[in-house]
Amino acid sequence: MTSHLFAICFRATRPADLARFWSGLLGWEPAAGPDDGIAILPPDGAGFRIRFLPGPEPESGRNRAHFDLTSASPEQQRRTVARALELGGEHLDVGQLPEEEHVVLADPDGNEFCVIEAGNKFLADTGSIGALACDGTQAVGYFWSEALRWPLVWDQDEETAIQSPDGGTKITWGGPPVAPKTGPNRLYFELALPAGADAEAELDRLVALGATRAEAGEGDGDRVMMLDPDGNEFSVRTSR
Repeated sequence: MTSHLFAICFRATRPADLARFWSGLLGWEPAAGPDDGIAILPPDGAGFRIRFLPGPEPESGRNRAHFDLTSASPEQQRRTVARALELGGEHLDVGQLPEEEHVVLADPDGNEFCVIEAGNKFLADTGSIGALACDGTQAVGYFWSEALRWPLVWDQDEETAIQSPDGGTKITWGGPPVAPKTGPNRLYFELALPAGADAEAELDRLVALGATRAEAGEGDGDRVMMLDPDGNEFSVRTSR
């Protein structure tokens, strides 16, 4: 049985503070359960949650992944930006052009995210987090499509995107050039197995698709750390 996307994890210098920022911005609720740590999830409980884990001070340079938040109207986009700034975010210059309509911000821990303009057709009907936009190759997009059993919804000019059959947030990869990796990613996927699934069989399946197991000592008794074909860390929860 295939594992599913359980969470997007942030390595954070102040996990509780970052959780309050994203909870306040998205309107998501704290997750219940002693093994969730500091986490938030959508009010309807569907899809993935966001977990905030202790991590070192951020490396210089941009993350390999960031959220694209959607807007139903220009006024909603302005409200989202204003709310982010009120909660401790800040504007960020990543070379965007004056005519571009999306707004680039950073959360209090320096993680980039975008507030996308209203009328973006690619992100229509995806929810408040329209996409997790990633640097990555076409091959890694194919890997994650097979790993999660999410169909490709975009595959052109080495850019790829996948989306759950149930809809919701898309995960996108921009194709080359992919910036070299300089340390552990601050955002990473956490997968979980269905109840009763054979953990070793699933780990073997992921390896057959192109993943590798991380060095011994990473992870814990309930989670196995792995690397996708682009060298991005992800974890697999082997028990619930």
